Amino acid sequence: MREALRGGQRVDPDDLITRLDAVRRFLTAVDGHLPDERLVPAHTLVERAGTRLALSRDHTVVALAGATGSGKSSLFNALARLDLSPVGVRRPTTGVAHACVWGPLDGANRLLDWIGVLPRHRFIRESALDGDDESALHGLVLLDLPDFDSVQHAHRLEVDRLLGLVDLVIWVVDPQKYADRLVHTGYLREFHRHRDVTLVVLNQADRLPPAELPRVLDDLRRLLDADGLPGVPLLATTAVDRSSTTELRAALEETVAERQASLRRLAGDIDTVVERLADLVEPEPVGTGPDAAGTRALTGALAAAAGVPAVTTAVEAAYRHRAAGATGWPVVRGWRRLRPDPLRRLHLPGGGEQTDGAVEKPLAATSVPDPTAAQRSALGLAVRTVADRAGGDLPAPWPAAVTGAARSRLGDVPDALDRAVAGTDLGVPERPVWWRLVGAVQWLVTLTALAGLAWLVLGYALNALGLPDPDEPMVGAVPLPTLLLLGGLLAGLLVAAVTRPVVRWAARRARLRAERRLAAAVAAVGEEHVLTPVRAVLTSYVEARNALRVAAGKK
Repeated sequence: MREALRGGQRVDPDDLITRLDAVRRFLTAVDGHLPDERLVPAHTLVERAGTRLALSRDHTVVALAGATGSGKSSLFNALARLDLSPVGVRRPTTGVAHACVWGPLDGANRLLDWIGVLPRHRFIRESALDGDDESALHGLVLLDLPDFDSVQHAHRLEVDRLLGLVDLVIWVVDPQKYADRLVHTGYLREFHRHRDVTLVVLNQADRLPPAELPRVLDDLRRLLDADGLPGVPLLATTAVDRSSTTELRAALEETVAERQASLRRLAGDIDTVVERLADLVEPEPVGTGPDAAGTRALTGALAAAAGVPAVTTAVEAAYRHRAAGATGWPVVRGWRRLRPDPLRRLHLPGGGEQTDGAVEKPLAATSVPDPTAAQRSALGLAVRTVADRAGGDLPAPWPAAVTGAARSRLGDVPDALDRAVAGTDLGVPERPVWWRLVGAVQWLVTLTALAGLAWLVLGYALNALGLPDPDEPMVGAVPLPTLLLLGGLLAGLLVAAVTRPVVRWAARRARLRAERRLAAAVAAVGEEHVLTPVRAVLTSYVEARNALRVAAGKK
């Protein structure tokens, strides 16, 4: 029986602390992503385990747990060899936990304060009359718990609380109720990961005929196997004959000597928590970011919502408008300036004039048209698509966490898009060199035409006044003033005709350049407000998965 009790492997304290830290890392990784109710056992484990490890490692806390009438208080007194816990006929007898400490009480007081045993219910098993009879149990803290099937609900709650704090549990059953459903389904099955710190005692064995005892023990062993507790030590005792507790005392002495019960209990607690959390992560790794197709769809939807098509159209129109004003016939340039600049109308950068090389400051808000209902719907669909493709393969409830992260900053997207458009250098030049050259040519041919016109007007005026008409030089058969006028006009029209397709080509290039820059700007908005939160959740998932593997003892 001793071998059965110590059948579990020794627990390395450093490995245990490493696994516990992994549970903490898991909780940090999933904070804000998973429902709190799924994480309560893990939080409780971290808090309890940290406190237990910080308290006395030289004491082993053992609890006697049983149903009403199982005789656990009598067994408690028999083990202590003193009448410490009240025993009576009226039920429930034990309403609060009693503790018996072998060895000096001072060393166990902090531990009992944490467990919650009142000072008046603490007893010390230390007497000069015992000699060395009790020295093998020094460090044992034995608890007599309230009845877990008590009619008083407060007693059951107290039992549940204490069972989560002790190092080893001795389940005391009696021949009449050893198969009771409550003890098996409500308690023993929940301890299937704590086999190394679980012991079952069939008390009051003296009530059975000697021939019936083996049969009852075999039936109880069958029930324990069904509870997932194969190999758990099973003893028969009777409190009226203290010699029948010899084997139980020997098991307790060995447990105290090993100083492993608290570590094994915490290891079992970690195993239980990991088992409950296992469905939250997949055994295989997943991607760490949205796919390219979803990202492109998101960028396109953001561009539409930001009014990028309208802005690029305005860029092309502004280029043509400004080029016409700089390279067109000077006679009609003033008329063109009466027409509004397309970029200035949208309050976009490049829509105003620059002086002395000063850089134009972007405006806080633009006049780009607000997105339509269809564009907003398309943006929402694109965000949902990104979330579905990024987190669709994750176990629940991670997909919902990814979707929530993708939508978490959608309220800030409209203003961010407006700032991105307003802050983007659209690349529309104010006066390129070739505009100035063409403009100079236009002024030259215009002045030539004006000189010819003035020459002709002067000749007509002299004729009208009867003054001698100066001889007009001839170029072939055409008078020079007429040639200057007609040549200037025709040259101006020719320069405009040649320049117009060049302007259209340059305007299209300006539009494409603006599209690229605006696409980069709206992509940055999507990265900050949608993709980065999604990646954060996926990174948290990977961290949680890796931490849980370490907590489970896997490499």
